[in-house]
Amino acid sequence: MWSNLPFDVLAKIFSFLSPDSLARARSTCRHWNSCVDTYPIATSFILLSLHHRAWFLALPTRNRGQHCYVHNPVIDNWHLLSLDFLSDPVRPVASIGALILVRPTNCTVLQLALCNPFTRQFRYLPMSNISRTNPAVGVVTLDSVQHGPNPNFRVYVAGGMSEAPRGGAMYELKLEMYDSTDDTWHVVGFVPTEFAVRLTVWTPNESVYSNGVLYWMTSARAYSVMGYEIDGHRWRGFGVPMADKLEFAALLCRNGGLTLVGGASEGEACIWELKEGDRWGLIEKVPMEMGRKLLGGKRSWGSIKCVGSEEAIYLYKELGSGMVVWREMEEKARWAWFWIEGCHSIGGNQVPNLPIKGVFLHPNLFPFTF
Repeated sequence: MWSNLPFDVLAKIFSFLSPDSLARARSTCRHWNSCVDTYPIATSFILLSLHHRAWFLALPTRNRGQHCYVHNPVIDNWHLLSLDFLSDPVRPVASIGALILVRPTNCTVLQLALCNPFTRQFRYLPMSNISRTNPAVGVVTLDSVQHGPNPNFRVYVAGGMSEAPRGGAMYELKLEMYDSTDDTWHVVGFVPTEFAVRLTVWTPNESVYSNGVLYWMTSARAYSVMGYEIDGHRWRGFGVPMADKLEFAALLCRNGGLTLVGGASEGEACIWELKEGDRWGLIEKVPMEMGRKLLGGKRSWGSIKCVGSEEAIYLYKELGSGMVVWREMEEKARWAWFWIEGCHSIGGNQVPNLPIKGVFLHPNLFPFTF
């Protein structure tokens, strides 16, 4: 019966499969493989993302071989993906739908690239107009196809150090933007000197885009937030709750709004949302028993990292230490807390407990073409 189903019916069924299940399905027989190739839209990332949550991808923060680990939240399973197609070790900057924006770790000058670890594709972006080291990077997706294999997006680069006219180095004040629609970098504005210094010295690469503003969190105590209003070309800064007590702090986007996650010394981890007038409102606290389990008996939140999407927030440490997850339920009416076991073994082979950097992405088996 299955081999006689019309392609359009079979493609509709395939659209409900997760990417790993779809890959196995297309290898079942020639008929099913032809269906996937014939109806790529019906089995595309856009439909798959409607039925499945984003996956958590963990890259080792130290050079432990060219590989990464991926957690499938649908069946609560870990996978090992080889990155041997990469010529250089990389670290993630941001996820763009099914792609990861990365930068090589063996080069001090900023160089960005796109990677799809599932299709084993890798492509460098053009070099920016200004050669700079250690700038802040922000990503903005442009339209409804942001989760497809070829999303339209922009990358903003601010701050960093560049070569001074008479030798030496200086803080770079020009703001550059890469546009995927024309594959070109443009100088689009300037950064006040104070912000350029903070973006260079105290800001990690992670950014959050919400309601027309790109935000970065400073990493120095006390924590603070810097924002760039894209249409108005305006920069502003403001504080965060418990700024001098937080041991870690991360910005996320939830329900379209700016969200802050942070943990205080010998205290709880909390989640706040930004309200009007740059005021923060407390919306949730990490359950104490899950927090203790994540910390492993320690009282410091300093080693905790956080990554989020519109549908989930993950707090994690090492690969094998497990993760605390606050996730939107399927009925969309409430969020609930879960514990996800760390990755200890894959296919019967033991996995070392590595320090990791995590990102969210929606797996896509269709190659990008830009």
